Amino acid sequence: MVYEIDGARFSTLEGFFAEFSRVVMPQYPISNNLDAFNDVLRGGFGTPDEGFMIRWINHSISKQRLGYPETVRQLELRLARCHPANRTYVSRDLERARTEQGPTVFDWLIEIMRDHGQGGKEADDGVELVLD
Repeated sequence: MVYEIDGARFSTLEGFFAEFSRVVMPQYPISNNLDAFNDVLRGGFGTPDEGFMIRWINHSISKQRLGYPETVRQLELRLARCHPANRTYVSRDLERARTEQGPTVFDWLIEIMRDHGQGGKEADDGVELVLD
């Protein structure tokens, strides 16, 4: 099964989740949560158990839109709602993102998807990512 995500259709992490849900699992929209997205890639949450391909067209648009400004916004949201024990770590990541250092939202998504593919920590899930 091949699912095509169009990077021109969204400009935020929440938009990515909406696009992913629209294309991959419209009957079970995922929450705006990276952990939930990670779980969905394992299969069985409206996604095939035997693996699938995600073709991300216009990924270069997403790479720009999900860059440091969106990363700063997401980390500010995370800081506002995270457990007090995690504030130091989130604050550190936020400061790095403000100086355009460290991974971006785009990088977070790519890493999660690649973890579920060949050579990844959860390669048995059989998710293949193709960036077009």
